[in-house]
Amino acid sequence: MATTEGMSKSRLTRLSDAMRGYVDRGEVAGVVTLVHRRGCEVHSDALGWQDDAAGTPIRRDTIFRIASMTKPVVSVAALMLLEDGKLRLDDPIDRRLPELADRRVMRSPNGAIDDTYPAPRPITVLDLITHRPGFVSQFADAGPIAAEAARLHIGNGLLLAGTDPDEWLARLGALPLVYEPGSHFNYGFGTDVLGLLVGRIGGHGLEAFLRERLFGPLGMADTGFHVPEEKRGRFSVAHMPDPVTGKRVLVDHPGNSPWNLPKTIPSGSAGLASTADDYSKFGLMLRDGRAQSGERLLSRKTIELMTTDFLTAEQRGRLFLGFDMWAARGFGLGVSVLDRMGSQFGLGSVGRFGWGGAFGTAWFNDPVEDLTAVMMIQLLVGPLSPKIEADFTNLIYQAIDD
Repeated sequence: MATTEGMSKSRLTRLSDAMRGYVDRGEVAGVVTLVHRRGCEVHSDALGWQDDAAGTPIRRDTIFRIASMTKPVVSVAALMLLEDGKLRLDDPIDRRLPELADRRVMRSPNGAIDDTYPAPRPITVLDLITHRPGFVSQFADAGPIAAEAARLHIGNGLLLAGTDPDEWLARLGALPLVYEPGSHFNYGFGTDVLGLLVGRIGGHGLEAFLRERLFGPLGMADTGFHVPEEKRGRFSVAHMPDPVTGKRVLVDHPGNSPWNLPKTIPSGSAGLASTADDYSKFGLMLRDGRAQSGERLLSRKTIELMTTDFLTAEQRGRLFLGFDMWAARGFGLGVSVLDRMGSQFGLGSVGRFGWGGAFGTAWFNDPVEDLTAVMMIQLLVGPLSPKIEADFTNLIYQAIDD
């Protein structure tokens, strides 16, 4: 049986067949998958359509909205500043972000916004990077505070609304915390604030920092917070499942997408667009902290810390956006980390880490098997995305042949 870097070529056709099935059934318009083992490419597919209505085939260099796969990128940027000696994880953010100093906490998450008490301590960098600053979540909170949170973002909650970072931070700072800092994993604006903190420390904004310190050295030429006109012919249409029929319906088109415009407030939580190859370069860097050129971007010890679970037992016992996310995994510095094989329902290794995005994109690194894998689709939040990701993951592992 032919193998490449210990992967069976014939068994990898099962991955292609499964992904093609999703396209043929019309469940997704198109999918790009890219797998590396031991730093070598062992599989790639570009199946289906970038725009099925227009008959435009998907390509390996098609550009996708990666939503929350932005978070690991921005978390790595913050860790680079840690290695520069410019911040520490236990630093209170008040000095750099005075808009968020002197926090008050709501007595009830669903209660009156003005019924508050002083926060027992400031928010730290670690709180931001582990989604525990206590901010309101545009995805998880209800009541009066949720209506206020809606003013901070546009549309589906993935991009930020405002005139500039300072103004946006001031509006966030005018709201109370929903939880005490460090007490709850409340998924939402934490990495947005982390990104703005990176931009302030860097001096020229988040996007400039990412281009200088990550995208440039890694050769991630197609990754950014907007898709410029000259690349728009490679920008994918995005769909979502109709809640009644389950059929795909258009949710964002390259002709009038908010990703077409440069961002005055880049969303460090969900704002990036990228390609499978670009994001694979980021994942491959996290094998050993080096770019393909050999330049070290992150130390081995920092990656070890990044892939360590920081959640308490109590926090892991709570649902994540309605799912039992933490039975099999914890959360490190911007990534989830698999640590209990017996509590999940698929193949993998203890120590596998990664994160996905709301449009169905997925990425993981497996240090045990030396795997880096990326899947790109554009199907916004629905029951199908976890099934596709499970097939993507299982059918990579079943192809291991050494």
